[in-house]
Amino acid sequence: MPPPPPPAPPSQEGNVEHAHMLANVWMNAQKLADMVKQEGLVYKKGKFSVIEEAQLNAAIEHYRVAKGLTQDQLNDLIFSKERGRDTFWQEITSALHLRPIIAVYHHVRRNRHPLSQQGKWMETEDELLTQAVADLGQQWERVSQRVGRMAGDCRDRWRNHLEDRGRRKAGSWSKAEEEELTQIVTEMTVEQGRDFDSEVFWGVVSQRMGGKRGRQQCRIKWTDTLSSQIKNSGERPRWSQLDAYILVHKVDSLNVRDDTEIDWKLLPDENWNVWSAHALQRRWLTMKRSIKGHEEMSHAGWSLLTEMMEILKTKKSHVPGSSTSRKKKSKVTSAEAVVEVDDVEGNMGPVAGPSTGIAINGVV
Repeated sequence: MPPPPPPAPPSQEGNVEHAHMLANVWMNAQKLADMVKQEGLVYKKGKFSVIEEAQLNAAIEHYRVAKGLTQDQLNDLIFSKERGRDTFWQEITSALHLRPIIAVYHHVRRNRHPLSQQGKWMETEDELLTQAVADLGQQWERVSQRVGRMAGDCRDRWRNHLEDRGRRKAGSWSKAEEEELTQIVTEMTVEQGRDFDSEVFWGVVSQRMGGKRGRQQCRIKWTDTLSSQIKNSGERPRWSQLDAYILVHKVDSLNVRDDTEIDWKLLPDENWNVWSAHALQRRWLTMKRSIKGHEEMSHAGWSLLTEMMEILKTKKSHVPGSSTSRKKKSKVTSAEAVVEVDDVEGNMGPVAGPSTGIAINGVV
């Protein structure tokens, strides 16, 4: 008998039609974006969490056993050019929550590809890739066959490291470059009615900078430095103990089972919005690694996060600057709520706010 299927995920905010659409309709990025605007579609993007990986692997194995497939037959199905020849992709996508079928398709094929996990690129491979692109253009499947790397890896290597390499600069950014990047991102976000943290096509940004900086360089410079500086009245902000305190309690309030499930874009609020999602994720990882022996903790998903949260909450158990430590009675989701709860429960005096300028007890 085949193993029981994985538990069905909850429906999308009660919208069964949208949940069915995500699992069954092949929509590209533009179509998904249109559905978000027109129909209020909600779906997940970004890296798959540890929990999602487990659900997906269980669904794939259940399908294999139920259909009586060998591992080779399963691989033939996954890498078939006829992706709609049966219900495989629909069934395994239904095991997840809010993931579009096209995203699951690419994720599974990338992770199970025989050419995956090949490590650092060698100079000879870069030369081979450069020649392949010169001969074939950006036809990544054909380029992949020539280079011996996955199509997505070839594409990313080319776009992030090799394209325009002769014109590309390395090292510190000049003031003029920072101003140019800021102007370009402003035109693509704020001047289009969006905020500074909206997603942009970094390849386009790189092109508009004349290829002097690559798409990855532009993205990192913006998310790690310039966006925070602009939102802090032109001054580069400094990460404070209160910022760390707020971050820990915000993560705690999410009720996630593993930190790979965190959508970092959801953490900032109107009182705490200087730090980009990428910066918050990096700060979290730094705090996590500060826990002695964190590598030896249980890696059973939620239990690992629970262990770490208890340690971090103890380390950040009171607002920096106070002399009182009191355990939280309720979970909070906003920066303002975090500091107000402590002020009421601990009867604390004024403390220094984080770099964002949050007013606490009348002090900014």
